[in-house]
Parts: sequence; structure tokens; C-alpha cells
Amino acid sequence: MKNVLFISSILIILSACGHSAAKEAETKTPVRDSLLYPDEVHFKNIQQLTFGGDNAEAYWSYDGKYLVFQRTDAKEGIPCDQIFIGKVPEKKGEKFTYKMVSTGKGRTTCAYFMKDGKHFIYASTHLSGDDCPPVPDRKKHGNKYIWPLYKGYDIFMADLDGHIVKQLTHSDAYDAEGTLSPDGKKMIYTSTKDGDIDLYIMDLETGAEKRITNTLGYDGGAWFSPDGKKIIWRASRPKTPEEVKEYKDLLSENLVAPTEMEVFVANTDGSDVRQVTHFGQANWAPSFMPDSKHIIFASNYEYKRGFPFNLYTINEDGSGIQKISRDKGFDAFPMFSPDGKKIVFSSNRNNGGTHDTNVFIADWVE
Repeated sequence: MKNVLFISSILIILSACGHSAAKEAETKTPVRDSLLYPDEVHFKNIQQLTFGGDNAEAYWSYDGKYLVFQRTDAKEGIPCDQIFIGKVPEKKGEKFTYKMVSTGKGRTTCAYFMKDGKHFIYASTHLSGDDCPPVPDRKKHGNKYIWPLYKGYDIFMADLDGHIVKQLTHSDAYDAEGTLSPDGKKMIYTSTKDGDIDLYIMDLETGAEKRITNTLGYDGGAWFSPDGKKIIWRASRPKTPEEVKEYKDLLSENLVAPTEMEVFVANTDGSDVRQVTHFGQANWAPSFMPDSKHIIFASNYEYKRGFPFNLYTINEDGSGIQKISRDKGFDAFPMFSPDGKKIVFSSNRNNGGTHDTNVFIADWVE
């Protein structure tokens, strides 16, 4: 894969699900007295929920009352991502309060509420050690932008006080990027346990699971559609001998280069795989919109220098691309509320010229 995205002026903070928050030195302050940019017509009553640090991958509880997200803030003694839960403000201007619910050890990612509203799942490396795992040495790989696939990641179920009640995965491989089906009975996640980076669906009651991708390349960041009939994810597909060699060489070191990814959809059993985007560069963090037909995702495809990242909507057949957000740094990780009326996402906007990435919530306007 080609290192076309991230030049020296950009600092990326890693996390596994979205390999999270891009930090861009040119982040621009939004319109005065507003968190909105011109032409962001689909957002209304936008509210900034977090202030400072790197906050990403905020996902709704099934009842729409809470968010679970990951946060890094060295100033607060959080050197790498830990999981937090907060109650969604009922009124604009109400403070968003949150608490840490992961162990505080190792690195965590990809949290998602369970349907009972009393538990959540997340991936963590804490069984492999208390410290944050080391970041990859990019100089060794020609300064290419790469993601680590820590073999210490396993997926756990915990209660809302952070007590782990069950370990869901047990492989000596990278197990992370888990989300749940609308009925709360199945988990889709990414693993390297069979030698490639593939998607698996697990029945949470029985533990039975099925591998649902089998094509060489990274498959991850998967979601179920709201109607439970389809899945959506991001994938790389190395094709030339040089691309295949690079992919396999990185994988042998538990690494992947994410600079060329496209959005794919399929039925929940893995059949009828369809590639939605053909833009090149990085198209990722996709999820279905409330109608289970349209898609929202993050991309840098308009910018050959590799940034900004903005949000776009598109039809399932790849037609009808529409630009939704306008930050000059980073907008990503969109998720609609269960009732489809609100959207939550992460952004560099309104960070005062710092590198902070924060969580924002807004009413969605069709």
C-alpha cells in the first residue's frame, strides 16, 4: 500500500477500531459562535461533549441514553486509550459527565453497549501487561503509516462499573473491533487467528462463530445494518505482486498499512459481497444509516495530500455521493442514534489550534 495520506505535519493517534483520531496541524476554527461550518446543512443543534485529549469512537446505547467511547489524555494520566461511559445530555448546554469503565491497564479499543443496557464489550491488552503496548517503529518501514495489530487484544464483556464478567475471545492473535447486531445476540469482530485479517460473527450465548471473509487483505471496522440483514466494513485488497508482498510482510510483524481502503457490504452470512466505493485512498468508519439502505462514512478521497477527512453519505450501489462535514482536519466515526434523530461523531473542530479530537452530537436534518 502507498503512503499517500500522512505527511510530517500530521500526528495520528492510534486505536484499533477506527485506528482513531487524526490530528491535523491546520485545523481551522469553525464559524464564529458556532460549531458548524457553512454547508453542514444536515447538522442542527450541534453540541461538543468532550474538551481536550483524544476522544473517539463514541457509540450509542440501545436506548439512546448513553455513549461509550475511548479516550487518551496524557495530562490526565491516560497515556493510551481507555474506555469511558457518559450520559447523553437531555438539554443543550447540559454538561456531559463520564467515567472510566475499563481497567486502566494496557490499551483498549472498540467498545459497544449490549442490549440489556447493563453491560458493554470492548477489546483490551491488559492480560498481556499493565503498560501501553509499544507503538510501531515507522522508520523501519520507510516512515510509512502503519497500524499495530496487537496480539494481546482480546474482547471482554463488562458491567457498567467496569467489572469484567466474561472473556469472549481467547486466541493468541489480534481480536478486536467488535460491534453487536440489532437484537444484541451476535458480535462481529476482526481477528488474525487464521493467518489473515478477517471478520468473524460470534453467537454471544453459545460462543459458536463463523469466519465470513476469506479474501486476502484487511477486513475490519464492521457493523450490522439496523434491520440486521447486512454488514458493512472497510477492506484493503492488495492485488499486484508488490502489494501482496508488502501486505504479507507487514502482517508477519502484526502490522497493516491502512492508506488504501474501500467500503464493502454483504449479507450477514458473508454472501453477496459488494464493493461500494472505488475512490482510492482511505475510505473507512462506514455504517448504515437508519433506513439500512444508505451509508455514511469518512474519507480523504477528495484530497490527494491525504487530508482532511470528512463525512460523506452514499447509496449502497455507490451512487449519490454527498459531502456532509467540512472540518479542515478530521471528522469521522459517525453513528446515528437508535431513533435516527441524532448523530454522534468525532472531530478536530473547535480545538483552539491544538491537536485535540473531541466528541460532538447533533440533530440530523434530512
